[in-house]
Amino acid sequence: MSYRIGLVGKPSVGKSSFFNAATMNDVPEGAYPFTTIDPSVGEAYVRVDCAAPEFDEECTPSVGYCDDGTRFVPTKLVDVAGLIPGAHEGAGLGNQFLTDLNETDVLVHVVDFSGETDLEGEPTEGHDPRKDIDFLETELDQWYLGILEKGINRYESGYTTEDDAVEEELAEQMSAFKTNEDEIKRLIRRVGIGFEPAEWDADDRLALAREIRTETKPMLIAANKMDTPEAQANYAEITSDPDYDHLTIVPCSAHAEKALKSADKAGVVDYRPGDDDFTITGDVSSEQEQGLEEIREFLERYGATGVQAALESALFDVLGVVPVFPGGANGLGNERGEVLPDCYLIPPESTAEDFAYSLHSDIGDGFLHAIDCRSNRQLAKSYEVEARDVLEVITTN
Repeated sequence: MSYRIGLVGKPSVGKSSFFNAATMNDVPEGAYPFTTIDPSVGEAYVRVDCAAPEFDEECTPSVGYCDDGTRFVPTKLVDVAGLIPGAHEGAGLGNQFLTDLNETDVLVHVVDFSGETDLEGEPTEGHDPRKDIDFLETELDQWYLGILEKGINRYESGYTTEDDAVEEELAEQMSAFKTNEDEIKRLIRRVGIGFEPAEWDADDRLALAREIRTETKPMLIAANKMDTPEAQANYAEITSDPDYDHLTIVPCSAHAEKALKSADKAGVVDYRPGDDDFTITGDVSSEQEQGLEEIREFLERYGATGVQAALESALFDVLGVVPVFPGGANGLGNERGEVLPDCYLIPPESTAEDFAYSLHSDIGDGFLHAIDCRSNRQLAKSYEVEARDVLEVITTN
């Protein structure tokens, strides 16, 4: 399946800069509200250690590319319109934002940690980034609550039969969020509010909406503009605040990533996305060299620009996606001579049979067993795949 990472946040925080840095697309950037109106969709990449070298082979990717044993696997990145307070009631471009948002699997909330923009995206000084984190979570919770309330009202209005359970009605109402009856039932139990909506007060309903939201739209914080001292001070304070322990916060500089990628493309530096250093390979002016050395200091402090790390953490840590290579026990090449041409990103807790279905429905329907290409061990359909498995699927089809 193709995962879609949504870039969210208020206007003027660097979302479009982050998007351009990750995809090297050219969408408008600007320090004013609603630079992005229509969502931009581009191809970004996440890194996976290629399995081919373990077999003394060199891979030939059909999509993405491989660089010195690191596979860059494509994923979709969506930059949606900036969000302002009241979006769930239609403020700003709220309705469009929320519609676009629902097409994504995991969210990267780009936050201006320098504190130079207020909640409306207007220039200011000393703004607390925690207010941005809080307001976006509140807007999403209220959006979910509005849809949840419709399901509760439908259940209480008598449209359902006596045999219908509340989780069935709520799952149907919220099906756009890719949830289901079992998940809703589990989340109701987790909140501990019982299964009688008539007994739920406003706090109970909001708590359930928030639980469904965090389960179906998990989120990571990209602490942008970390190349400023103000952002660094805010980062130290917020990451030590226990109220934000529930969030993964990745320090980043979209500006640094875009500068390095542009310089690499121009042959000025040798830089691979996500690396913690680069080499100057071309002629640069003293001013350019100074700028590059400032970026190098940032990389030394944080280990990378953070753009690549944010994308990978969103998929692999927050969402739990598992990369798996289709292979052959008697050789990794296919009938066209391509070696490990594909790397599939599949949901967490997927089984060997699930993997077969991700290849093709016919392959899943005829699934017999899988073979671990490293050990030649036969695997049952219930085997839970692990990151970087190389599997051959044996099927009747």
